Amino acid sequence: MLVSEIMLQQTPVVRVLPVWEEWLRRWPEPADLAREPAGEAVRHWGRLGYPRRALRLHAAAVAIGESHGGKVPASYPELLGLPGVGSYTAAAVAAFAYGQRETVVDTNIRRVHARLLSGAALPSQSLTAAEMRLAAQVMPDDVGASVRWNASVMELGALVCTARAPKCGECPVRSSCAWLAAGEPTPTYTPKGQSWHGTDRQVRGAVMAVLRVADAPVPQDLFRHAPVDLGFGTDGTGIPLAALHRLNCAPEQLERALTGLLSDGLAELHLGGFRLPA
Repeated sequence: MLVSEIMLQQTPVVRVLPVWEEWLRRWPEPADLAREPAGEAVRHWGRLGYPRRALRLHAAAVAIGESHGGKVPASYPELLGLPGVGSYTAAAVAAFAYGQRETVVDTNIRRVHARLLSGAALPSQSLTAAEMRLAAQVMPDDVGASVRWNASVMELGALVCTARAPKCGECPVRSSCAWLAAGEPTPTYTPKGQSWHGTDRQVRGAVMAVLRVADAPVPQDLFRHAPVDLGFGTDGTGIPLAALHRLNCAPEQLERALTGLLSDGLAELHLGGFRLPA
């Protein structure tokens, strides 16, 4: 549960599922992951994006072994104390994995609450204290019912009360919806997706693709200057290196990517080359 919740942050289920399945086959228990170098977590994170989450999962696995007897803790405060675990993830794991009454508020739940209870087309652009209070107020007092409530509202938002094309005709609570009653007012802002092409994030991702397949440190010059012979990289780095150089990014953008990966702990210098952290 903890692995899936962290993988699903800002990443759709269809992309997460195969990586999650492979991850649990490789590391079925926290101790299995903790015994590996942190770089292996990054390597097997694949193309999920935001790979610092892999480092945090590895750090959480180490902490679970050191402080919780190798088992993912059940209480919200203990979960919140794990590296990389925020308030939503702690509440979700406590509720859905351990059946506890916790206020779980993700994007889907926020959208349902905004429309059903507040009459707004979309929730505010960032989570507010008022939203958290509202979610706590409407959640059933019974522990078991609260878990089902959180799961049901989340599914309603994911499958029916969607952001761009809500299926109001299929909604089981449409007769009580404040947004429908108000005449479906338009959003006060337009959600903007994150850009990718041409960004530092794209360059960082291309560098990480090289490091994930390399079985030895990659010489620094291979990142900065493509060799004439495109057959370089006998260890399997050739294809991702060629993809990196096809981006034709500015030298300063590549340097930002390399420096940023080093400072984030996602790469390290060893024997004059870049590699995943040991």
